[in-house]
Amino acid sequence: MRRLSLWTTLLALSAPASVLAQDKTITLTITAGKHACENTPICVPLTVPREFAHRTDISLTGDEAFQLIGQLTLPGLTTAHIKSADVHLLRRDLHVLVKHLAAGATAKLSLHFGKEVLSLNRFNWSGKPGEYLELRFGLDPKTVRPMLRYMHKDYDTSTAEARDRTYKVFHHLYDPAGKRLVTNGGQTDLQPGETKKLLYPHHRGLMFAYMRCTYGEGKSTTADTWHAKPGDTHQSHMAFVVPEEAGALLGRHCVLVDWHGPKKEVFAKEERELTVYNVPGGTLVDFTSRLKTTGGTVKLDGDPQHAGFQFRASNDVADKTAKQTYYVRPDGKGKPGETRNWEPKTKKGPINLPWDALSFVLDGKRYTVAYLNHPSNPGESRWSERDYGRFGCYFAYDLTPERPLVVNYRIWLQNGEMTVPDVAALHTNFVEPPKVTVK
Repeated sequence: MRRLSLWTTLLALSAPASVLAQDKTITLTITAGKHACENTPICVPLTVPREFAHRTDISLTGDEAFQLIGQLTLPGLTTAHIKSADVHLLRRDLHVLVKHLAAGATAKLSLHFGKEVLSLNRFNWSGKPGEYLELRFGLDPKTVRPMLRYMHKDYDTSTAEARDRTYKVFHHLYDPAGKRLVTNGGQTDLQPGETKKLLYPHHRGLMFAYMRCTYGEGKSTTADTWHAKPGDTHQSHMAFVVPEEAGALLGRHCVLVDWHGPKKEVFAKEERELTVYNVPGGTLVDFTSRLKTTGGTVKLDGDPQHAGFQFRASNDVADKTAKQTYYVRPDGKGKPGETRNWEPKTKKGPINLPWDALSFVLDGKRYTVAYLNHPSNPGESRWSERDYGRFGCYFAYDLTPERPLVVNYRIWLQNGEMTVPDVAALHTNFVEPPKVTVK
């Protein structure tokens, strides 16, 4: 199965500015590169008349290579810099899905602004206010499928237990059937008063944090947003960027997260955006983050186990099935229980990998999650793996007012196993997308 990132699609567009869509119909010409594309989401920045700006799902006609429903969204973090040249037009992003396009092939697709599509087969957001927000696919209660859950309860220091449950915001990931969470939630997985032993509860879901954040006069203050120490160091949910996006092709939200130091001071502010696509065979998630300092330089550092963007499988993997875990890497399939880690002391170990994949077992069922690293991410990426299902990479970075940190990763989760060519194909279309022209 092959995919394409929103980020790299933009780099492939022939025009540097957004395209005018003043007529009711426009034509897209999409040309694959050296590699075939399958179930590939593509993003095209447009400017549209105000009368069409409220549209979500849009009718498409053309080549059978495409799913004939597109979706309009507000510009995402990677496209917001593209502005409308006409004050009478509004910026929107058009998303389409290429079902299959052979290497070097070209296909055309027409977009009809006058035809809005309404379907039960679409994403929707719901949840428990003040605790979590969940993305689901489908509106029929009998077939609805949960896909992603954002944990964002307010920071609470009333008890040690309450603090353990609230010192970090993160996203849970459901299995492809929507039957269970496959990620770890630490103490948030426990009921109030429950004392079940948890292994490494500070590793949670899809998360982004740094173990060593130094800032202030002479870099005098250190905050560990990974473990939430010392003092009142933590991450807090501040706001949802409204409205959340939900349509036939994708569900997306962007949240504002404050990074607090030992005295609750805010030393950095983050915009964290997650996009989930409606594609067959598994769950496809794009993670994009933009982190800004609140003033002065913040040195972001840590180690491969406690910094950067990471995936953590359910505590049941650590508790029951860790020895059945194996990794698929660019140089081949690893042995069960074998892990590789970059070592800070020797400066040796895996660096700058394009991708890595974890195969793990929950409730007797095997899953594989692929972690795709985009080459536009700055720094030397230093990688880490654990048999209990925590893996990912980090890099050191100096965060300044002129130099915010922007990162872009992709996660693919499926039932069963994957091979090296399977994951390599995912990454190829992540970094070498087809070209798009608009007429």
